Amino acid sequence: MRRAVYPGSYDPVTNGHLDIVSRAAKLFDEIVVAVLINKNKSSLFTVEERMEMLREVTVPWPNVRIDSWHGLLVDYCRANDIGVIVKGLRAVSDFDYELQMAQMNQQLSGVETLFMSTNPQYSFLASSLVKEVATYGGDVSRLVPPSVEKRLMQRLAERS
Repeated sequence: MRRAVYPGSYDPVTNGHLDIVSRAAKLFDEIVVAVLINKNKSSLFTVEERMEMLREVTVPWPNVRIDSWHGLLVDYCRANDIGVIVKGLRAVSDFDYELQMAQMNQQLSGVETLFMSTNPQYSFLASSLVKEVATYGGDVSRLVPPSVEKRLMQRLAERS
């Protein structure tokens, strides 16, 4: 079975993330979308909420599974018999950082990284930008799935 992991914080999941999921799902027998837990990051949604949102919006792809992990991604790969990490690249600045990570991961474990260029319509898109735009009342309906937009607006209303 060809398995890959697509790691991220997904706070919240965007249409750019889903573009990568849909394309990766065609290449692998199973894609694990892994919510990585970073204690140093302040998140708008809990890990459980992010996983729930991901489960809702990845229904169209039956070979996509949602999980979470705290620690080195290569350890997750070893524990789950995953040989490939999928990463979406939006810009050259992403490549510089991700190349170092890919080389380190390969050195540590032999796990390969597959870089997928982001669809140009999502090249500017980041979860942090979506949160900022929504915080100031901007329209994010074309940036995230409807169910995610609803949760995002509810969470921001709770916080104000």
